[in-house]
Amino acid sequence: MKIIEITKNEKYMKEYFKLCSLEWNKKRKKDEIDDYANKKVFEIINGINDKVICVLGLINNDSLIGFISLFKYDGDERRDLTPWYATMYVKKEYRGMGYSKMLNDAIIKKAKELGYDKVYLKSDLVNYYERFGAKYIEKLNNGETLYYIGLKK
Repeated sequence: MKIIEITKNEKYMKEYFKLCSLEWNKKRKKDEIDDYANKKVFEIINGINDKVICVLGLINNDSLIGFISLFKYDGDERRDLTPWYATMYVKKEYRGMGYSKMLNDAIIKKAKELGYDKVYLKSDLVNYYERFGAKYIEKLNNGETLYYIGLKK
């Protein structure tokens, strides 16, 4: 089991964008997902994506089993805040094994390395991110809750 920066690996990036699309953009049709993933990979490779700071992937035997990201922004609300802790995902067959904690710890470490003193996140999950140290800020207009996680130096 290892954590790598998957924005440096085209295979894992494509899978990342496909899984994100399936998990968080249910309006996208299945036949559009490959084109979407290819477009996003092209943007990352060519440095024209203005959103992604980094994406960390949890790899087991060359298979991507989960990931987490840091974004410059996440959605249209609160664009004044950065960076955003986003897209924590673990494949269903690997859930309940502590992998989300591993991903959380890795993205917190990366955010500290990049010099951030806090990260922001939004979620509609209740009492989930609090276990990672998330503190309530406000309810967003879309119904999600906005949190921050302070990063001690």
